Amino acid sequence: MIMKKKNKRLKKRLRLIFTVPVFLIFFLAMPDLSSDKNPAGAGSSVTGSEIPGMSNTLSGQTGTPAPVQTEAPPTPSPEPVFEEYDISLMALGDNLMHMGIVSTGKRKDGTYDFSFLFDDITEFIDNADIKIINQETILAGNDLGFSGYPKFNSPTEVGDAIAASGFNVVLQTSNHAADQKLEGLINCASFWEKYPDILTLGIHAEETYGEIPLLTIEDVTFAVLNYVYAPNAQVINSSLQGHLEMLCDYDRQTGAINFTALNPQVIDDIQTARDLADVVIVCPHWGTEYQQEPSKYQRKFAAEMAEAGADLIIGTHPHVPQPVEWLTTQDGRRVLCYYSLGNYVSTQDRKECLLGGMAWVTFHVTEDGVFISENATGMLPIVCHYSSPPTRLKKVYLLEDYTEELALSHGITRHSKGLVSVHLSDLQTQCDEAFGDMRLFRRDILPPSDAPAESNIP
Repeated sequence: MIMKKKNKRLKKRLRLIFTVPVFLIFFLAMPDLSSDKNPAGAGSSVTGSEIPGMSNTLSGQTGTPAPVQTEAPPTPSPEPVFEEYDISLMALGDNLMHMGIVSTGKRKDGTYDFSFLFDDITEFIDNADIKIINQETILAGNDLGFSGYPKFNSPTEVGDAIAASGFNVVLQTSNHAADQKLEGLINCASFWEKYPDILTLGIHAEETYGEIPLLTIEDVTFAVLNYVYAPNAQVINSSLQGHLEMLCDYDRQTGAINFTALNPQVIDDIQTARDLADVVIVCPHWGTEYQQEPSKYQRKFAAEMAEAGADLIIGTHPHVPQPVEWLTTQDGRRVLCYYSLGNYVSTQDRKECLLGGMAWVTFHVTEDGVFISENATGMLPIVCHYSSPPTRLKKVYLLEDYTEELALSHGITRHSKGLVSVHLSDLQTQCDEAFGDMRLFRRDILPPSDAPAESNIP
């Protein structure tokens, strides 16, 4: 359970507790208005008959005075019943912009448009409240030219498409964040400033450690943190320190990275976020590429982050999906950990990289707290389908919609010069091993009336 702040509700109850006794004390101390000591007294020109219900003693008649009618104290209004509700989160893995995908976005007039990247998942974006994507490659500025592996630079129009599609959280730190050195990193951070409603995480234009990034949905506040193990080096250059949020610890003098130790700053951030937010989400860029099981250091870091106060961990980087597990802290809290979402899109020629996962988490908000619901929480398997030659992205499918015919037509066979082929059964087996009973289907997430979106990829 994730405890939710209840300060406002507590103050309301305290006001009720103290107001009612004060009112009762005032009522009991009121004078008896039915007594013959009434200040109207004898000799008043007003007779009792002229005031309905008043005693006739004022006109000299005898008898028992009628009691004065007084209003009963108002009954305090009951506190409104809290209406429970859900908040949904979706997260996509690596938006890995190989040059084949960059070429897919190029139009006849030489401009670029990448809106097609998300046409196939519009229905899910529209039904989520928190929408996270891992922008694997740096948007270092179009003036620097576009490049793929190993030193990426992707068109800023990719960022425009992300914003137009409705994402409100971008994970921008990755092992490729410094591919175009400090200039490219600063250009990328500056680009995202034109979208102030999007939380862009993990990099900074200024050499500073910023405030904890917060996102509020309804009356629930989420802190979202993003860190990378390293910028594709054994040492973090002094020029990058303060611009890149590091997962692993490093020597502040030499920059040498200790890949076996968690950066103490991560723990400090989580503990600070715990005081500021109702839910703390940590998104580490970690692990070993192409390994379908988490490394011992992923597990070690996950446990340390959970103990520090993380509620949800969503990992990226290995390019393949890894298991989803519930961790239990020493104080009994349950923390959900997605070790790796795999790729969202890429044109990699490894069969295991074609399957990715869309994380979906449902937070149930009650009067007593915020809970991760075990209903509509898990991983929705997706398949990145491209053609070759030329290598072009065609469509992102849900695994449940993928067919053997599509698998046999996948461009990976020609792209790998015949070394790799894929069958539907390969993807299904990989899905079962990675996600198990955490696998989700469209029907688990979307209202029954929603239909699959058509692809507009040329």
